[in-house]
Amino acid sequence: MALHHGSDPTPADQLSINAVLTDANPALAERVSLPKSQLAAAPVPPDVAYQLIHDELLLDGSARLNLATFVTTWMEPQAKQLMADSVDKNMIDKDEYPQTAELERRCVAILADLWHAPALAEATGCSTTGSSEACMLAGLALQRRWAARVGDRSRRPNLVMGANVQVCWEKFCRYWDVEPRIVPMSGERFHLDAAHAVALCDEDTIGVVAILGSTFDGSYEPVAEIAEALDALAAGGGPDVPIHVDGASGAMIAPFLDPDLQWDFRLPRVASINTSGHKYGLVYPGVGWVIWRDSDALPAELIFNVNYLGGSMPTFALNFSRPGADVIAQYYNFFRLGREGYRAVQQAARDVALYLSDRIGAMPQFRLLSRGDELPVFAFTTTDQATGWDVFALSRALRERGWQVPAYTFPADRQDLSVLRVVCRNGFSQDLAENFLDSIQAAITQLEADAGPGVVSGPAGFRH
Repeated sequence: MALHHGSDPTPADQLSINAVLTDANPALAERVSLPKSQLAAAPVPPDVAYQLIHDELLLDGSARLNLATFVTTWMEPQAKQLMADSVDKNMIDKDEYPQTAELERRCVAILADLWHAPALAEATGCSTTGSSEACMLAGLALQRRWAARVGDRSRRPNLVMGANVQVCWEKFCRYWDVEPRIVPMSGERFHLDAAHAVALCDEDTIGVVAILGSTFDGSYEPVAEIAEALDALAAGGGPDVPIHVDGASGAMIAPFLDPDLQWDFRLPRVASINTSGHKYGLVYPGVGWVIWRDSDALPAELIFNVNYLGGSMPTFALNFSRPGADVIAQYYNFFRLGREGYRAVQQAARDVALYLSDRIGAMPQFRLLSRGDELPVFAFTTTDQATGWDVFALSRALRERGWQVPAYTFPADRQDLSVLRVVCRNGFSQDLAENFLDSIQAAITQLEADAGPGVVSGPAGFRH
């Protein structure tokens, strides 16, 4: 749903048609403009519609230079062709598209194996439109398991998480009336830790959300330490609280680059894990995945069986119809790259992140908050050597050079801290990293010059 209100049409609501296009299409000769926000009275030739919309989209930023997004911005031509070949397939219609359903099943099995599910035959999961939907489904499973355990519908459940969680968890709590128990940031602690997680747990806690790869600074939360603390809580007579690992990004990094890190189903307290196939799963948006360690972790009451598409099939999703192309592309990547291919791709991204963070951290104007040695993502802020400008000014200056680098404040209780964050993805090469460093230095030079006394503004200050 687009949250935009309609308005009366104005000249700005018209798309002007170039005379060359009208010459090539006599049917348009009498129409020099077309409405933007209303249906035109008559059809438009496909080449004209394509050209007008294509020209408007030139105003978007370059996806390859977008260092804000975690979402995949480059795929191999063969993967793109497979997606184009499959764009008409409805993922939910498993009876009509049984092989697409089989590729989804294989992807679930691959992820269960990758994340060390204790019994692969019992692990269960599904594809989603992204990690947000996957988190909603995992949260619902936690909530229903808690409700079955306590048997008292008058009690309000709660969910423990750090202030650095993605907004989908706040949505889950609001939509399903779950109390969010949020651990704020403090000092140089920018994510959830074991002591603060356990301190907020009680008999009405449906779970603890641990983030494997914070969007704020790229750091992993200590899942194993949180699990150990919750084990001790349960052993001492306290509540038996499961963990959901939100591995939107890190669940596709850690298995390849940090194989000895204990964060997944090797920890018995981890009940479910999600990831975004369209982030470091290397697929264009939008596909996500959620896996439960066994069938007991996913209450059967949440699964629906439908037969009106031809054949009976189980489904657990917030969406119903959705494209199968992204699932097919995910299987392409799994089949094409294998473990070593994924390791090489993710290592290349981490190498670029470490190189950039080392170079930026050496600049006197900046202080690193993270280095990119977990997620290939790092955050940095300014020092007192940055005079007359801040991270927001630098973000704007970089945008003038084509780079999209987000500047933002941290959540409570570190709203005093403003940072820039750089996300290194597949396709962000060492050459582009060098260009980015040059752009940062040029932007700093310009900002410092503009902040100096006697700077001329306006037309007289224009520089070629």
